[in-house]
Order: sequence, then structure tokens, then C-alpha cells
Amino acid sequence: MKFPRAVAAIALTVISVNLALWSALNRPDTPQDWSGPINGVSFNPYRAGDDPRRGRHPDVYAIDADLKQVAGHVKRVRTYSSLDGMERIPALADKHGLTVTAGAWLDTRRERNAEELLNLIRNARNHRNIDRLIVGNESLLRGDLEVVELVAYLREVRHQVRLPVSTAEPWHVWLAHPELADEVDFIAAHILPYWEGVAADEAVNYVLHRYQQLTRAFPGKPVLIAEVGWPSAGHALKAAEPSKANEAQFLRRFFNAAHEHHIDYFVMEAFDQPWKRAEEGSVGPYWGLWDVERELKLPLTGAVWQNPGWPWQAALSVLLALAPMLWFLQRWQALRRRGRLFFAFVLQFCATLLVWTLALPYTLRLDWNETLLWALLIPAQLALLAVVLINSLELVELLWQRGLRRGFHPQEPAPGQPLPMVSLHLAICNEPPALVIETLDSLAQLDYPEFEVIVVDNNTTDPTLWQPVQAHCAKLGARFRFYTLGKWPGFKAGALNFALRETDPRAEVVGVIDADYVVQPYWLKTMVPYFADGKVAVVQAPQDHRDWDDKPFEEIINWEYAGFFHIGMVHRNERNAIIQHGTMTLVRKSALIEQQGWPEWCICEDAELGLRLFKAGFDAVYVNHPFGRGLTPHTFAGYKGQRFRWAYGAVQILKMHWRSLLPWDDNPLTPAQRYHFAMGWLPWFADALHLIFTGAALLWSLGLVLLPQYFAFPLAEFLLPVLTLFGFKLLHSLTLYRARVPCTWRQTLGAALAGMSLTHTVARAIIQGLFTSSQPFLRTPKAAEKTAWVRALLQAREELLVFTALLLLGGGVIARYGLDNTEAALWLAILAVQSLPYLAAALVSLATVLPVPLPAWLRRLRRRLPTGTRDKTRDASAVGATRTTI
Repeated sequence: MKFPRAVAAIALTVISVNLALWSALNRPDTPQDWSGPINGVSFNPYRAGDDPRRGRHPDVYAIDADLKQVAGHVKRVRTYSSLDGMERIPALADKHGLTVTAGAWLDTRRERNAEELLNLIRNARNHRNIDRLIVGNESLLRGDLEVVELVAYLREVRHQVRLPVSTAEPWHVWLAHPELADEVDFIAAHILPYWEGVAADEAVNYVLHRYQQLTRAFPGKPVLIAEVGWPSAGHALKAAEPSKANEAQFLRRFFNAAHEHHIDYFVMEAFDQPWKRAEEGSVGPYWGLWDVERELKLPLTGAVWQNPGWPWQAALSVLLALAPMLWFLQRWQALRRRGRLFFAFVLQFCATLLVWTLALPYTLRLDWNETLLWALLIPAQLALLAVVLINSLELVELLWQRGLRRGFHPQEPAPGQPLPMVSLHLAICNEPPALVIETLDSLAQLDYPEFEVIVVDNNTTDPTLWQPVQAHCAKLGARFRFYTLGKWPGFKAGALNFALRETDPRAEVVGVIDADYVVQPYWLKTMVPYFADGKVAVVQAPQDHRDWDDKPFEEIINWEYAGFFHIGMVHRNERNAIIQHGTMTLVRKSALIEQQGWPEWCICEDAELGLRLFKAGFDAVYVNHPFGRGLTPHTFAGYKGQRFRWAYGAVQILKMHWRSLLPWDDNPLTPAQRYHFAMGWLPWFADALHLIFTGAALLWSLGLVLLPQYFAFPLAEFLLPVLTLFGFKLLHSLTLYRARVPCTWRQTLGAALAGMSLTHTVARAIIQGLFTSSQPFLRTPKAAEKTAWVRALLQAREELLVFTALLLLGGGVIARYGLDNTEAALWLAILAVQSLPYLAAALVSLATVLPVPLPAWLRRLRRRLPTGTRDKTRDASAVGATRTTI
């Protein structure tokens, strides 16, 4: 296939930038080479499956093989014990020309300590290749021994051997107990900058500084750095980041510095020791020069790479993105070049992030729990990347498309064009009579030749609520008919099906409006003409709202609703895939009857009917013009209940129709319609993932605080994509709002807050919808009384409970790990991001009790706000009509 030059140019640009970024982020370091021998290494011959704590020790053949392997690289080995087969090391080392600094392990077990010392002394007398003895390793640091006890052991050994004797402790323990120096022949100090949180590029200078402190503090004693090294994998500690590259850089720099300053040392350690995880956490197993398979981990000469496999990963990311990128660039010629370039970059970014994530087990040494987290991350990240791609496609098509392909507007009927009769159906349940009467009065003012209004009251418990409505219908004349059904099945759909059966046989179009809507007189006259096309079954106008001005809660949720109608519905309309919603909708009556009316099994009967009409081969028209305005919910509970119903209903619809959305299912749905109905609700499923991850984060944080020996911070590689995708989602929303929705910056941010406040509600609805089949219809109260402060908070009690738990556990993490720990800071950032929807819920609920009306000075200030005049924000009709094209 030949591609236009523009397509090839964009693809080459994106691929070049991707490869350049891979290269820039994976530049090698070139520390000074080291080609000489290594002074010494700490020698623990334990292999995978061995564990001294459980009595599983290597045999003599394994020890001999390990000594043979290190012999060509090091001069000496240091041992830590003289029991459990370790007493054989001096004799075996002598075969390979290795000198041994022999050790005895001392702890609280007095009898074992005696055995350790007995073997240590015996070996010192019998093996000439032992040059020094180290009695005890970090015994004071662990608190196993008091200074006086350790001194007694040292005197016992020094009395029986002629070799230099010392004990090994971290540098600060020596400085804290200078009296210990009088009992040893040399200072055996551990200097491990990783455990001090020192960055790798500063670590060698740190070691030299501590070494010089010791030489000044004990001028009469030789100083041996008995342990020095850097881990190749595991979790960061403050600024110290474990990696193979950092290990190689540190050791090469240290070897050269030690040679220059004539420093005696033992590298910690010869081989990786998996059993140390239980004692030292995720870095414990990874201090070796060789890995557990006995492969040398680091180059001592040449370039050092953080990720040596990056070239094949970069190539794979290009191959993964190339086909969809070329297909998109070829198919979306109607997009401006910047839009195609942007989406091509997003495709490449998603492919790169996916390849990078899949390669983590290769680039990092993951233990079993990290591998489990990685396995859980993959499907979650696939879902999040799908959301990114869906949002990006919406973004580029609404920002950079050369005009809308299906931009419908109110249209006057052609001269002489007959207008069919319309039957308008109004279902009410426990509605305030004055509210319904206002709606009926607006319907009576419709400028349309022939229509009827059928009002159906069902399940209203108090007759005094429907009787005034009945009387008003009689007053308005024969066009208005009223029915009260008492207890009636099917909720709103049941009432609408009753109205359908009572519809005038002459009617060709059925309209549905909510009980609180005040409609424009020209609604029917400018919308019904679209039914002249026999394929059109639905003509839909957006929901809009009134009486929200100077009411903070109603204002922010009004603009949150507006985003769907100015952005989502416009985008879906481009592919004839709108969501039918049950107010301000007009339906061809014959199509409605053919589909056997409104579905009474589904609490979102309007959206389900719309999908069935598409499956039957019909078209829909969306005119983004507000012909009617209703009331927003007045309470946060009502707002949440409405969104719960929508999300739960979406799951019901998907469970019923999922087979129809598969590409190979034989039905009239177009690929674009299948895409929008399958993917359009995916962000709600992402909210469900958010709830699941929040629960997991709470449990993990509890483990970090209470059981730090078993829980470690998830690797940054697992957390950074989450923060990146959150930032992208927020940027997408704000960008589209500013471009498509006629509101100010303040209203945009308020809408974002309102939408975020529903995350928990949507998540619960999705999860419940997956595991249940029916949920009571949640009527949205539109005229409830204002709540008090406490009652407002109670309406967000679940969200407040989760927010409080996140806050307390975040405080616990700070108390235990501090804020200078890089991994702790990143984890706190994750907890902060996860807490935002729960905090938003509390703030939005509290907005219901803010003072109304606002003070006069604040109203005057709002009038002066830039970019959004009062005329613009109060009446979106003119703006909506002019902004349907870009």
C-alpha cells in the first residue's frame, strides 16, 4: 500500500522522536575502568534454596566451586562463621591461592558462640592462609551483645592466637564506642552508603570521608573497610537507588580510589544471597559481584548501561505502534496535521509504555511479590492505556477536525412540508405539583400544529401530589390527558409503555420529557422535520438546566452535565452512535412499537432502547441545542443516586448486548457504533479499578506501617505510569472543556471537581452491576430541601471514611519513613492522587449548604471574571448553536 507523503512524514517524525528519547534516557556511563585484582570479597557460598536460618547449608563441593570462581578475580575472602561447613573454607581456599580473613558469628546463643570461637581458633592455628580474625559481625548494632561481653570474647581469642584480631561494626558504632579500639588490633568497619541514603554518584566520596574519620579517631590502629558495596536491585532508600549500573559505577570508582589511597577493603559481597531478603528487605539478595547463578553482573571496563536491553525494547515499541499508526494516519485524513501528529505520538507513547512495563522483569530483578504486582499491573495498565487512546481520539477529533461531519442544527420545516402528529409523554412519581404544572404550561405554549400530552402518574404515595396535576391537565384542554396508575410495575419504563398504549393512533412521533423541564415553543417545529428521513428513529436534544445561578452546588453540577452533551454526545454523533437519554428525546412511534416499547428490565430504559434501534438499522440525530431546561438535583445524595443509576444501567446494557458489540457478530451495527458502545463506558470501569486499587493501597499502607519487615514500597516503575495517566486524563478533560463547553475557567474547575466527586459512586455501581442483575430504580429528587452541614457530610460518609483512612495511613507512612525517603514520597503522591475523588465528594456535598444567595459583592466580582460573561454562562443556547463546528 502506498502512503501519502504527509503520512510517511508524520510516522517518521514520531518514530525518530521515540528512538531519540529511548537513546537519551539510556545513555551509558563511563566510569574509570578497573583491570586489576580486587582486594577481597565477603564470601557467603549460599545458593538458591540454601538458607542458614533453616539449617540448609551448601556442601563442600559447592563451596569449592565458588572459591574456584572467585580465585581469578580477588586476592582474599572474608568469612562470617566457623560452623555449618564454613570452617572448611580456609583449607579449600588454600587450594586456589586465596588468603582468608576468618570470622566467627556471635549472637545471643552462648553455647553456639563457644563453638564458633573454638573452630575459629583451631583454624587460625592450622591454616597459614588465614591472615586476620574477625570476632563477631555487627553484634553491637543488632543488640545481641553488650560491649563488655564482646570485649570478653575478643580477649579470649587474642589470648590464644598470634594473628591480628578485631570485630566488625558499622563506622558509627566504632565512633560511639572508642573504648572498643583498645581491645582490637585493627578497626574492621562497615561503610555502606546505600544504607545511609547517599546517591550513587556521591557514594565513593562518602566512603572516603567516613574512612578518614576513622583514621583520625584511631590513629594507632590500621583501618580495614570490612564491608563496602552497592546493591544491584531492590528499593531505593532516600537518594540511593539500587541498579546494576549504579553498582558497577560505584565499585569501579571505589576500586580506583582505594588503590590511590592504599585502602584495605572487602567488597560486600561475592555472590547474591536470596535468603537475605527476610532480614534486609528487597535489596538484601543483590549485593553480589556475581548473581545467584554465578554470572558476573557488572562490567569492570567499558560502558555501563542502566538498561542494556533498551535497543530491542525501543525497536519493539516501534513495531507495536507502526501498524495502528499508519492505519490511523491513512484513515483520518480529515484531521488537521497537528491532530494526526498528536494522536500518532499518543499511539507511540502507549506502545512504548507497554513494552517498558512488559520488560520490567528483564530490566529489574523482581521477587515473587513484585512479580505478582507486575502481573496485576499489566491488565490494569492495558485498561488505562485504552482510556488514554479513547480520550485522545475524542480530543483530536473535536479539536482538530475540519468541521463536523454530522453537525445538525434546528431547522425550519420546508414550505409545504407536512408535520406529523407528536404524542408527548410525561411520567411523574411523587413530584411537587407546582413543578409539573410549570412543565405543562410550557408544553401548552408549543408552536406546533398537532400534538398531545399524556401525563402518567405511577407509584405516587400521596394523592394530594397528583390531584392538582390532574386538575391542571383538565384546565389545559383536550390535548392534555392525565392517568394515575397507583402501584405499577416497570418504574419509568412501565409508565411510558402505558402512555404508548394510550397514544393517539394518528401520532407518528413520541416525545419524552422529564417532569421538571420547561421547553422552548419551537422545540417540535425545528426538530420533527428530521423524521422526513425514513431511516431516522431518534432525534435527540441535550439536557440543560435552569435556576442554578448563584447556587454553588447546582452550578458546578450543571457544568459537569454540560461536558457530556457538548463533548461526548457531539463526538458520538459523528458516527451515528449517540446515547439516547430520556428527556428531550423524540422517537419514531413505529420503530418504538417494533422494538416492543421501553425495556422495563433496565433502569436506563432510554439508552437501552437507543442501542436496540441502532441494532435494527435505524439512524439517530443529535442537535446540540438546548430546547428545554430542567432542574439539577439539590442534594449530593440525589446527584450520586442519579449517576449510580446511569452507571448501573450501563452495566446491565453491556451484559445484555455484549455479543452484539463483537466485531464478528452479524447485526446492522457499524464498527464505529460497536466501538462507541463498547468503549464509551470504559472510563467508568476505570473508576471501578480506582476503587480496587485504593483498597489495595490502604492494605499495603497498613502493612508498611505495622509490618515493615514484610512490606516494602512498590517500585517506582509501578507507580510512575499511574501518576502519568492521571495527569493525562485531567489535561484531556480541561482542554476539551475549554474548547467545547461555554463556561469560564472557574466553572470548568468546578465541573472537574463535581465529576471527580462521583468516582466512588460510579465504581460501586459498576462493581454491583457486574455481580447483580437488578437494582431498584433510584428516582432523582429535583426539589428536595437544602441539607444542614452535618447532613451534607453524611451524604458523603463513605467517601469521607475512605479519605480519612488514606489520610491517617499517609501520616503513618510519614511518621515511620519520613519525607526524605524517595520511595515513601512517591507512595504518598499515589495516596494523594487516590484521595482526590474522596475529598472532592466531601467538598461537593458541602457546596449544597453554602450561603444562597451569594453576597452582592461576590456576585459583582463574578460578573467581572474574564472569559465568561454572564450572558455567556446563563444562556448556552446561542453559544451551543455556534460552537457545533470548529
